[in-house]
Amino acid sequence: MPLVNLGEIISLLFMATALGMDAFSVGLGMGMQALRLKRIFMVGISVGIFHSIMPFIGIVLGRFISTKLEGFAVLGGGLLLFVLGVQMVLNSFNREDKVVVSPVGIGLILFSLSVSLDSFSVGLSLGMSGVKTFLALILFGLASMTLTWTGLLVGRKAKGFLGVYSELFGGSILCAFGLKIIFG
Repeated sequence: MPLVNLGEIISLLFMATALGMDAFSVGLGMGMQALRLKRIFMVGISVGIFHSIMPFIGIVLGRFISTKLEGFAVLGGGLLLFVLGVQMVLNSFNREDKVVVSPVGIGLILFSLSVSLDSFSVGLSLGMSGVKTFLALILFGLASMTLTWTGLLVGRKAKGFLGVYSELFGGSILCAFGLKIIFG
């Protein structure tokens, strides 16, 4: 009997990609700045680390909550994912130009933290559902790091065409997973 089934890996991979779409979208905008490849590398690493730390904290809290509230925890986790997905979809229609923080020093930490906050909520709901923590954290970190690098590099070439659509797609995936958890 395998420790992790293929369905769980695929589900977590889709969820990791959905969470990373936000980092991809922001990376597109930031990639339009004059960033050196070394800086792009550091931004991707930092976002990947934060996309592993934030859901870990969420998973730990989610497991604590789920032991206290049992049946309501699964419903709450599904609702949380769905609401987060709706928020991402709605944000994709917000066309305001956001002020981009310079990705150096404290600015890099603040950027990585802000892009990774939504992964805390997802981690919270995953903790309530009893997901394999190590697998989720590795996939979340790798997916967000790769998508951040991709966004930064594509942003150097394209002038913001894909940003709205990537966040819309990511939000739709989170909504679908939230509904799957709620309705089984």
